[in-house]
Amino acid sequence: MREEEIIRLDAKVTGVIGNSAFRAELANGHRIVAFAVGADRERASILGAGDAVRVEMSPYDMSRGRLILNRE
Repeated sequence: MREEEIIRLDAKVTGVIGNSAFRAELANGHRIVAFAVGADRERASILGAGDAVRVEMSPYDMSRGRLILNRE
C-alpha cells in the first residue's frame, strides 16, 4: 500500500482483546479493532481502557487499524 493511502487518526482504547489487540473508538464514534505490531507490541502491553492512541488505517478496510505509539 502506498504511503498516501494510509489514514492516521486519533482514537481512544475502549477495551483489551489480547496481548496485542485492542478495541478502539475514533473521535467520530466509529469502533475498530487496533493491533500493535513489531516493536510496539511490548510497549502496548501497558495500554488500558481510556488511553489515547493513534491508529493507521487503510481506506479499503475501515474496521481495523494498526496502533502507532510514540517513539520516545
